[in-house]
Amino acid sequence: MVWNAAVTVFAACTFNFGPHALTVPHLNFGNLAWGWCVITALGRFNPNRGGHLILWDLKLVIRFPPGSTILIPSAIIRHSNVPIDANEFRCSFVQYTAGGLFRFIRNRFKTDHAFELTATKQEKWERAQESKTRWQEGVAMYSTIDSLRS
Repeated sequence: MVWNAAVTVFAACTFNFGPHALTVPHLNFGNLAWGWCVITALGRFNPNRGGHLILWDLKLVIRFPPGSTILIPSAIIRHSNVPIDANEFRCSFVQYTAGGLFRFIRNRFKTDHAFELTATKQEKWERAQESKTRWQEGVAMYSTIDSLRS
C-alpha cells in the first residue's frame, strides 16, 4: 500500500496543477456526504482580483489567497472559484475520502452489489432500518458551537 502522505486522515488527494486551476459550480457526489474535503489554494495571484472561493448554497464569496485552506462538505455544498488574471498562476491541493469506501466497510468489505447477492433477508431488513437514520447520524458528527465552548 502507498500512502498519500505520512500523516493524513483522507484516503485520496488531487493536485490541480494549473496554470489557471479553475472550477465551475459543482458538487463532489462521490465524496462522503457529511465528510470533509480540504481545499488549499497555491500559486502566485492577486487574491483581491481573483481566486476567490464561492460557496453557492451559503451565498458566500470568500477571499482565498495562496496558502489558504478550508474544510467543506464538498458533496453537499456547491462550490467553485473565481478566475485569475492571464499572467498569474493558481493551482490547488484537495484532500477527500470517497463515500464508496465507507459503504465497502459497512458492507463487510463487499461492494453494494456483492452485499445484496449474499445478504440474508434479516441483514437486508437491518440495512434498510439503518439507512433511515444514517444521514442524521452523519450530520450529528459535526461539532456545534456549544460543543466547542465546553
